[in-house]
Amino acid sequence: MKTHTSTITDGRLSSADWLASPNYNHRPQNMAIDTIVIHNISLPPDEFKQTDKNDLHYVKAFFTNALDWEAHPYFKTIKGVEVSAHLFIERDGNITQFVNFADRAWHAGQSSYLGREAVNDFSIGIEMEGSDFQGFTEAQYHALAQSIAAIYQAYPATKNHLTGHSDIAPVRKTDPGEFFDWVKLRKMVSELV
Repeated sequence: MKTHTSTITDGRLSSADWLASPNYNHRPQNMAIDTIVIHNISLPPDEFKQTDKNDLHYVKAFFTNALDWEAHPYFKTIKGVEVSAHLFIERDGNITQFVNFADRAWHAGQSSYLGREAVNDFSIGIEMEGSDFQGFTEAQYHALAQSIAAIYQAYPATKNHLTGHSDIAPVRKTDPGEFFDWVKLRKMVSELV
């Protein structure tokens, strides 16, 4: 196995900043983590690196229930929504972890994967700062590949189940979008594991 820089200890990714989200709960007892779901998010939509008056990234504020609903007209449409992901990867490759991998983040919503409902129960959710209409950065692919390699090592069952939000909720979701390069990502990951 080739070496990579990210590791996971006690459900935490070493290369990620920690910012605890209240939007999580425990996985069902004896539920194996065997799937990774890739998403994209930007707040406001299609705008990147936007922060609030305290210099907190809007996505981080959203995942920690600290978003100022009055800061942008779009935010009123998501007011009161409580969601999270395990990881959020910004355009510069910075990674923030909101939920311990052992716990269930609220990223998939109503979903099904290979005939199994409630994908949050058995998956790790990774949000990429982006949109369906733009490509992602090299720094993001690098950070994502490093993160996935670490997840594969800590949770080997995930090696066969890397998917997108659009695959588990095809009627509702389109992310990570047509500009997400699955071939590139899989090649980068394969070089690390």
